[in-house]
Amino acid sequence: MSTTNLETPVKADAVGSNRWYLSTAPIIRALVHLCVPMAAAMIVGAVYNVINAGFIGSLHDSALLAAITFGTPILGLVMAVGGVFGVGGGALISRLLGAAEHDPAKAGEIKHVSSFALWGSVIAGVVLGGAGLLLLGPLVSLLGADAAAGPATSAYVAVMLAFVPVLAAAFCLEQLVRAEGASRQVMIGLIASTIANLVFDVLFILVLHWGVAGAALAMGLSNLGVVAYFVIWLQRNSEHVSLAPRWFTLSAAVLKPVFGVGVGELLQASFLIVTSLVLNNLAAAYGDGPLAAMGVAVRIAQVPEFLLMGVTLGVLPLLAYAYGKGDKSRLTSALRASAITVGGVGVVFSAVVFLFRDQVFSAFVPDPSVLAIGVTILTAQLVAMIANGFAGLITSLFQATGRALAATTMSMTQGILFIPIVILGNLWFGLPGIIWALTVTEGLVFLVGVAMWLASRRGIDRGLAEGSPERADEVLEQAAA
Repeated sequence: MSTTNLETPVKADAVGSNRWYLSTAPIIRALVHLCVPMAAAMIVGAVYNVINAGFIGSLHDSALLAAITFGTPILGLVMAVGGVFGVGGGALISRLLGAAEHDPAKAGEIKHVSSFALWGSVIAGVVLGGAGLLLLGPLVSLLGADAAAGPATSAYVAVMLAFVPVLAAAFCLEQLVRAEGASRQVMIGLIASTIANLVFDVLFILVLHWGVAGAALAMGLSNLGVVAYFVIWLQRNSEHVSLAPRWFTLSAAVLKPVFGVGVGELLQASFLIVTSLVLNNLAAAYGDGPLAAMGVAVRIAQVPEFLLMGVTLGVLPLLAYAYGKGDKSRLTSALRASAITVGGVGVVFSAVVFLFRDQVFSAFVPDPSVLAIGVTILTAQLVAMIANGFAGLITSLFQATGRALAATTMSMTQGILFIPIVILGNLWFGLPGIIWALTVTEGLVFLVGVAMWLASRRGIDRGLAEGSPERADEVLEQAAA
């Protein structure tokens, strides 16, 4: 261990600890520790989504696959509810941990942040799930389900809505665990949840024949297990995080920075829901075949896409910690290494998936007409994925440095651009215009992100140069703005 590492406030024997990876570990080693487990867990989840589509596809009913596609916006909204509290709270916790290296009193604020994040997500989940169940009929119609897919969509969405508090809490807790650099523990929890989900799928879909309702129930129960795992781990291993309700607070010092970053997640999900509704309703005009193909193609493309998300999400605590600490060199090195990784991994894995697209897709949809459409959709998804990876990295930088306006702008841009692009694409080019609309949108979002990053560089450098003891308070004020 170097002299620098021995001088840091982090314990000298903590080479294997999560805090050491955030504070002083070599960048490559830190990225491997933070990103590889995240990517592995997300890939396992993506593979599960493909297998789950295979289970539903084995029932030989395109309406069931279409129902899962129709229900996707609801799942996105649920994740956003957890993201408002989890991403915002997690980024603030990582910044406070970095600032605590110079001002130990900052660590005392973390228990308020973590308690607010968890219980806020649960309360919001109860409200959202209850409202959705009361308005189930109109909601299913709004999702775009036709007469054929309506009953299956209702069953799938109803069960999912019943588990909204659990799903929101699971996503929130995942971010809180990652905030301390415990990426390996997140991986263990998510992979265990995926395995449980797969077992429940076999039971509910293949044995009990509960169809898409069984798929939703399997997802809810497996996430209940992951909530229990994360809660137990945090209680036993976290030095500063507390989930006890007594630390819950509505203090502006907590609410403003959490919502300042987290609201971007909600806006992004809201736009995704709107865009999904527009997309589903436009694609529905071409029949259930394109919708079924779209659902399978998206799940196949998620394998490399989630790998990139593992990098962009995994590096966020490292960026936030370095910023809170005032370590410009570490922040720059982490950002550069992450960008190189996103570019390399995106190109390599996209090429592999693209080369074997026919074989993979035909395993789930034997219909030749659906297969041809699905391959085109998959190609468009892979191209969009690379641009989205870089845009996600830029968004993580904004979230880590407390730049709420920039992070929110990145979240909003996709929805603002996609709706007119997909409508015009359908009007001018028909189904191909719908398929390629996301690719065009992601490219434009990436360009917007680059422009905002260049405009923000001076402000980020100035914040780092001012030093952590004074900067910690300013970070909270800047995030609140």
